[in-house]
Amino acid sequence: MQFMLLFSRQGKLRLQKWYVPLSDKEKKKITRELVQTVLARKPKMCSFLEWRDLKIVYKRYASLYFCCAIEDQDNELITLEIIHRYVELLDKYFGSVCELDIIFNFEKAYFILDEFLLGGEVQETSKKNVLKAIEQADLLQEKTDNAYHSKSFMGYKKAY
Repeated sequence: MQFMLLFSRQGKLRLQKWYVPLSDKEKKKITRELVQTVLARKPKMCSFLEWRDLKIVYKRYASLYFCCAIEDQDNELITLEIIHRYVELLDKYFGSVCELDIIFNFEKAYFILDEFLLGGEVQETSKKNVLKAIEQADLLQEKTDNAYHSKSFMGYKKAY
């Protein structure tokens, strides 16, 4: 996989993950082109299209489009399954994920993606293992936050 983009029906980019080195200018150009191309397609059209020297695989879930660019020899159906698995992971974590979850918790959405995919390849096929890793990271973050807050208020007394 070369990259994954998540964008809304209005064309707002919500998440982007690039697995190939490109300049910011090129990324913006690609994003603009693909968002326009995918949004212009009819709902009943095929979820695969050839674009430049890549294959684009996309799927719409509610108000979000999940769009992946793969190489010619990669399998489109497996890529659709990867998209679906990522949505399932987001659903499990957020409890029926919506666009607002992605907007306000984008770092979690990226973390889930990074636990699932590494370098554009599936790293962990087990939903259970991915969710366990995320849960452990959440617990660690909570402990760190609690330790920070308890230290920053120690030694201070109320003045009356």
